[in-house]
Amino acid sequence: MRVCFIEDTDLRGGTQIWVSEAVRIFISRGADVTVLTSKTGWLAQDCADTGAKVVTYDYDKVTNQDEENVDIWAEALSDSDVAVCTVHPARNGFHCSVFAAKVISEKKLRTILIPKTGTIVPEYKREYYAPVQDINYKVIAITDFTRRYLIETYKIPAENVELIYQGTEVAKFTKNSANLDKAITTYSLPDNVAPILGNVGSFEERKGQVVLLKALQKMKEKLPDVHLMLVGAGPDEQMLKQKVIEMNLESSVSFFPFTSTPQLIFEIVDILVLSSLYKEGLPNVLLEAMSMELPVVSSNLAGVPEIVKNGETGYMVKPGDIDELSDAVIKLWLDKDAYNTMAENARELMETKFDKKRQFDEFLNYFKRITATK
Repeated sequence: MRVCFIEDTDLRGGTQIWVSEAVRIFISRGADVTVLTSKTGWLAQDCADTGAKVVTYDYDKVTNQDEENVDIWAEALSDSDVAVCTVHPARNGFHCSVFAAKVISEKKLRTILIPKTGTIVPEYKREYYAPVQDINYKVIAITDFTRRYLIETYKIPAENVELIYQGTEVAKFTKNSANLDKAITTYSLPDNVAPILGNVGSFEERKGQVVLLKALQKMKEKLPDVHLMLVGAGPDEQMLKQKVIEMNLESSVSFFPFTSTPQLIFEIVDILVLSSLYKEGLPNVLLEAMSMELPVVSSNLAGVPEIVKNGETGYMVKPGDIDELSDAVIKLWLDKDAYNTMAENARELMETKFDKKRQFDEFLNYFKRITATK
């Protein structure tokens, strides 16, 4: 069986890292793999030495959708049993899954097209998921919220939409005394702060860090030693640093750059806070933190309720609600018995249902099942 991954982006993010891992795992499991992506993208370089067949195109010129690009995509798709295409935003009238469907149809290929998505964006068109062409297709949703939305809103037949959680690396995200020692030396924090809150992600409006800072001000009334670690990078970084100064929170907030070893952050954080306002699927940062036995406080968005069970693994709050966010952190920290129970529950949930190694096999087994009758 040959699996083709279509990744139409130059960026390196959680999805691209997952594809990179999937390429290596699938090859180790005996599958043949093709990667169809931009020649200037991170994924093309990352997968160059994996043994995968890497087919690249010009990120700007592909939007022409001309015969040259049809032929490039056909080269990648012609011998692939399935083509897994991450659903990205359209650009200049071009959409990767729509173009893949066109190529499969025009070249009369037997490839099964599988758009994969975790985030619902209302302006996305139905054809991004369900091709208008008469080709064989399935859709993979990585949250049940997304699956139900595709069925109920886009009216995609339920038998064409499969739920497969992506999971996280449970073995990697496990508490480790050596990592704790390294974390303490890597991340310098003021003495005697508690609880330590962690917010890990891009610094941009949709992530709600401004809301979190306002909630932090309110928390300090009952938790005077609370401290927030803001970890990441993005367009709002300088604005957020200025906000901290304006709000007199300099002693209560520390900024740290994007890290490829977030497990070190989770070693010293007491509560992971996801303050996002919109556009989330099932955030990796929640899975990773929960695997590290961290209770979480998260905005109630998309697939979050599938892992954050109120009072069991953490608390959910209304996106943008400063009072709810502050109260949830205070409640969680002041009830130590509940805190410890939630920490244990979070880890158990990751071990039993969200171990990435097991989930990669779920993807492969699904591909084998749908191609068996092709």
